[in-house]
Amino acid sequence: MAEKEVYELGDKPKLGLVPKKMHAFLVRQDRFGAPKDAWKREIIDVPTLGPKDVLVYVMATGINYNNVWAALGYPIDVIAIRQKKGEPEDFHAGGSDASGIVWAIGSEVSNVKVGEEVVIHSGTWAPDDPWVVSGKDPMLAPSVKVWGYETNYGSYCQFAKAQSHQILKKPKHLTWEESACYMLCASTAYRQLMGWTGHTVEKDDVVLVWGAAGGLGALALQIVAALGGKPVAVISSEDKRQFCLDKGAVGVINRNNFDHWGVLPDTDSADFKNWVSGARAFGKAIWDIVGERKNPRIVFEHPGEATLPTSCYVCDLGGMVVICAGTTGYNVSLDLRYHWMQQKRLQGSHVANDEQSRAVNELVIAKKVDPCLSETYSFDQIGHAHQLMHDNKHPHGNMACLVNSLSKGQGSY
Repeated sequence: MAEKEVYELGDKPKLGLVPKKMHAFLVRQDRFGAPKDAWKREIIDVPTLGPKDVLVYVMATGINYNNVWAALGYPIDVIAIRQKKGEPEDFHAGGSDASGIVWAIGSEVSNVKVGEEVVIHSGTWAPDDPWVVSGKDPMLAPSVKVWGYETNYGSYCQFAKAQSHQILKKPKHLTWEESACYMLCASTAYRQLMGWTGHTVEKDDVVLVWGAAGGLGALALQIVAALGGKPVAVISSEDKRQFCLDKGAVGVINRNNFDHWGVLPDTDSADFKNWVSGARAFGKAIWDIVGERKNPRIVFEHPGEATLPTSCYVCDLGGMVVICAGTTGYNVSLDLRYHWMQQKRLQGSHVANDEQSRAVNELVIAKKVDPCLSETYSFDQIGHAHQLMHDNKHPHGNMACLVNSLSKGQGSY
C-alpha cells in the first residue's frame, strides 16, 4: 500500500506504489450540458487492474471532441450505456490521449515495465473477443471501444487504466504535453489514409483534407506529406492558411469562398444547378493548386452533412472518400450517378488498431510528424478547454492539459 490515501498532483508516490484514491475530472448525468460546467474535479478510487491492464501515472492529457460529446450527454449517454452493461460507476472519468509513466501492471502483462515513459493509443477491445483471437482487425471486432470515451478511467485521471496493448513508447524529443496531445488524432488519421487496401496514400497522390487546421486535419496533412502525397488543405478562415502550409499542404482552399454547402438539393431543381456550379468551381480550385486537371484520389472527410456531397463529386475516378465523423451533421445525401458510374468508394473509418498506432507513432519519433500542440492548460482548466472546442474557439492544432506534470516544457521523469 502507498503511504497516503491520496496524493496531490505532482507529489509522486514511490514508483510502483498505488494509492487508494486519486484526483480525476468527471462528468455526471445531473450536470450534462456546457462542458465548462459538466466537467468537475473530484476524488475517486484508483481503478483495480485486470491481468492484462496497465496503470499509468498521467503526466499530461490531450483534449478531444469525443469528451465534448460526453459532457453534453449527446449523441449518447456514455454513463447509461455502461451501466446497462453492468458497470457500477455513475460517472464518466474521460480522456482519450495521455503521456505518462507506467506505474503498475497486471499479472499477465509482459510488453511493458514499471517506470517506462509512454503514450497511450485509444483503441480498446476485449482480449478474448473471438474476432481478435482469430487475428482479424480488432477495430472491426464487436467489442471495440474508444478508450476514455466508451470506457471509464481515461486520461483525465491522476492514474489512468489502459489495456497493455495500448501502450507505446514516448518520443524522447517531446515534452509531456506534446506527447499527450497527438495519438488519438494521429492514429485516426493514419487509419483513414493507410488502413484501406487499394486506397492508401502513394507518391504524388492528391489528398483533399477537410478541417486542415484542426487537430485531426493538421496531422493528416503531415502524414500525407511524409508518405509522398500532395495534401490540399481546406480551411474556414484566412488566419489558418500559413499554419496549413507550414504543416505540408501544397495549397489551401478557403471554403467560405463558396456557398453551395449543405444537404444536396433535389436533382431536378434549379438549386441543384447552382450546387453543381459551386462544386465544379471548388474542384477547379483543387486543379489550380496542383497545376493540372487531377482530382483527389483520397478525400479525408469528417464534417459530413455539409461537405460530403461535394467530396464525393470531386473525388477522382475510382478514388475514395474516407470519413471518421460528422461534425456538421449526420443527414447525408449524394448524387449517386457520380458514385457508381465512376466507381468511387465511400469508406467509414474509426480510430486505429495496434499496428496502425505504432506506425504513426514511429513517424512522430522520426520527427516526420509534429504533434501540433497549440496551447497547454492546467488540470483545472479541462472544462475550459472543452468549452473552447465546443464553441469552435480553440486554437489551431491540438490542446493539452497538464496533470502530474506541473510545469510546461518537461520531457522526462
